[in-house]
Amino acid sequence: MPYKDIASYGVIGDLHSAALVGIDGSMDWCCLPHFDSPSVFAAILDDQKGGFFSISPASEASPRQMYLPETNVLLTRFLSEGGVGEITDFMPIPARSTAGSLRHDIVRQVKCVRGEMSFRLECRPALDYARARHKVTVKASHAVFSAPGIKLALSGTCALRRNGNGITADFTLRAKESASFVFQYLDKGSTAIDDPATFADSALGETIAYWKRWVARCRYRGRWREMVIRSALALKLLTFAPTGAIIAAPTCSLPEIIGGMRNWDYRYTWIRDAAFTIHAFLLLGYTEEASGFMDWLQQRAKEHESSGPLRVLYGIDGRHDLPEITLDHLDGYRGSRPVRVGNAASGQLQLDIYGELIDSIYLYDKHGQPISYDLWLYVRRMLHWVCRNWRRKDHGIWESRQGPEHFVYSKMQCWVALDRGLRMARYHGLPLDHDAIRKAAGEIYEAIMQHGWNEQRQSFVQYFGSDAMDANTLLLPVMLFLSPTDPRMRATVKRIQEELVSDSLVYRYEIGKATGDGLVGKEGTFSICTFWLVEVLAKMGKTEEARLIFEKMLTYANHLGLYAEEIGPAGEAMGNFPQAFTHLGLINAAFELDRALDQRAGH
Repeated sequence: MPYKDIASYGVIGDLHSAALVGIDGSMDWCCLPHFDSPSVFAAILDDQKGGFFSISPASEASPRQMYLPETNVLLTRFLSEGGVGEITDFMPIPARSTAGSLRHDIVRQVKCVRGEMSFRLECRPALDYARARHKVTVKASHAVFSAPGIKLALSGTCALRRNGNGITADFTLRAKESASFVFQYLDKGSTAIDDPATFADSALGETIAYWKRWVARCRYRGRWREMVIRSALALKLLTFAPTGAIIAAPTCSLPEIIGGMRNWDYRYTWIRDAAFTIHAFLLLGYTEEASGFMDWLQQRAKEHESSGPLRVLYGIDGRHDLPEITLDHLDGYRGSRPVRVGNAASGQLQLDIYGELIDSIYLYDKHGQPISYDLWLYVRRMLHWVCRNWRRKDHGIWESRQGPEHFVYSKMQCWVALDRGLRMARYHGLPLDHDAIRKAAGEIYEAIMQHGWNEQRQSFVQYFGSDAMDANTLLLPVMLFLSPTDPRMRATVKRIQEELVSDSLVYRYEIGKATGDGLVGKEGTFSICTFWLVEVLAKMGKTEEARLIFEKMLTYANHLGLYAEEIGPAGEAMGNFPQAFTHLGLINAAFELDRALDQRAGH
């Protein structure tokens, strides 16, 4: 089956894993039982060998796709003169089975709404990233796929036929008739569904109710509520319920440009991405998600690292060992190789994560609940580590594989760490060497202003001594390091708009001029950077300009309101999908722009 555009997919999930379902009814990506488990379906990374689970009309029909309002339940519709069919896809939030194991189910309900429509089902798992062979056994309306260490089942309300290493079924529905299919990960103690229709009906009602209850807690009432809610729902899908971890995206190796080599595995918890996500959740009033991440963080606090109190990223269960390997047997999305799993950035030094994390703890302390003394001890340990290590070169927010530099953004976030630590200590009267922290914060500030500013370019630059632009300097006023109306900040924004902006979309840095990420080749515009520009312009009082950029950016969402990491030259979605960074950027920009517009209107 041919590759589809990345933007042609919707995502469903159960807070343990997720699946991508195309507008044609084909499920082309899913890892079970967890986000970072080996793939079960991976046709999005190899349309021949990757594996898929397709349900589609037997004859030509026009597809449409939507989410049931305020849920992560996906509805794919097929329209033809002879009839209208619908597929309802969702993953129930796991419940304990009678044996105590967790269920992981994918439910696919097929209905005929009008007339008559024939469908073709084809389920072809390719286990362990298409590396493991599996056995298929079929008995009437049940099929089991088994390989060492994993067993999957497919149950349906119509007869299933074995077809090589997969399953097919053909069925015809008339108006108001339906068929139900449940694809299951069979954990120890769980068994295949006996009555998929009854299970599907019951699970659908429970799943819709779960998501609607969750959305009802959102306190955002601004101008772009529908897009903010969809972004919030996407972020919630990226949370891992058992530990409170938050992943960067549910996919791996989707390229940042077709044929390029920036193909990374994002199915892990980056401290940076998770911290920014917590900020977005707190803006929306979702303190439980913030609390869950704080619990996960306190588990990391008990660990000792020779390279510092934090690693750049962790497995969703907190593990450190995330070796990066290439899967050379997979072709990659539209031939974009290499296909990577694991991530070598886990061993890098990235100083900015301390500021992002301590800022999120500060916000949680302020808007969630006061931090515990034990968590403060962990924060204090990080603060003193930053004081001793902020002068080091690092690999920066873009995870440069070329070599470390004195990145301006990293230094700024070191200052943020110390600033937020001082604020918490003063507010609660917590024990801290205030003089030492204040002294280090002042030294960092002076270093940035002296060495991070390029007088000739009239801009803050990517790293000390460089003349290259980097969009992450837009965060200087967002993180309260500098006033948005400071002459240096105004000049920097002007220079970024001249050098890094194309039709309102923002590139993260100047390709080929500076360190960047240390790799050759082009890439698309970086979506969160565009939202950063909206935030800064709103803070500067340029609300009309900010609003136009924001509204333009909304047109780049896919038909479901979802974003990948980047936007390609023709407006196409590129990179892993859906991307937490982009969706949290949208939420933050909407809040800031709402506030600025209300202030201008005198509200």
